[in-house]
Amino acid sequence: MTSWTDNLPAVRGKIVKNAELAPFTWFRVGGPADVLFLPEDEADLSDFLKGLDPAVPVTPIGVGSNLLVRDGGLEGVVVRLGRAFAQVEARGHNEIYAGAAALDAQVAKVAAQAGIAGLEFYRGVPGTIGGALVMNAGCYGSETKDVLIEAYALTRSGERVTLSLADMGYSYRHSEPEGLIYVGALYRGTADTVEAVTERMEAITARRETTQPIREKTGGSTFKNPEGHSAWKLVDEAGWRGKLYGGAKFSELHSNFMINAEDATAADLEGLGDTVRAEVKDKFGIDLHWEIKRIGRK
Repeated sequence: MTSWTDNLPAVRGKIVKNAELAPFTWFRVGGPADVLFLPEDEADLSDFLKGLDPAVPVTPIGVGSNLLVRDGGLEGVVVRLGRAFAQVEARGHNEIYAGAAALDAQVAKVAAQAGIAGLEFYRGVPGTIGGALVMNAGCYGSETKDVLIEAYALTRSGERVTLSLADMGYSYRHSEPEGLIYVGALYRGTADTVEAVTERMEAITARRETTQPIREKTGGSTFKNPEGHSAWKLVDEAGWRGKLYGGAKFSELHSNFMINAEDATAADLEGLGDTVRAEVKDKFGIDLHWEIKRIGRK
């Protein structure tokens, strides 16, 4: 019997079948994708989507900083954007264009060099612009919604669309559009001196390095902050700071950061998160909601 993987559209980029995804995630865990597609450019991605069987699921991933791929792997096609989608440039009127594969920290750096304020917070956000658009990423009091003008994406059928800030339907760590692959975004900040913007950005860097386990195999903030509460404090008060669950634990440095401490599986990490959620609910009557995206077969 012929599989859909035997009838993939012709591409200029790279296709890998049964591709291991663990190396593409910060947790370094997870099973394989049925197909991994690394498009050459936006046109290549568009043509591939137009030619792909519409019944086949498509999942875009960035650098996997806020992602947990389950041990059973991912059904369908995983799309990972490369260098052609990583352009960052300052434009007139205090605007910054960033490709979806551009690192958030690089966007902050280019803005600083151009004397554009307002995007400094991206220095403290791990990952790429594509993920930042999906989850309204932010830190230290600022969010993507505060500076975004519009976003550019491809639909599952390969058509290019432009979304305004209002179209994104942003709320805390959430956006409304689904089924899109973001390819870029346009931001607007305000004019300031290079020195002032750089100083604020360096302060964010220093704060992050002293309060977060950035050199561990982690996925960033594990849970969203419940209204009126800090997720790290709830995890800590439930007794889970530094306590092993299989090969996983919450960091001693920041107890809302789950880390792969001792060759954890994805099941270890997800099991730890769900166990802590249940205990916090039982002890304090508060619901913790995942900020890390968990995808794939268990």
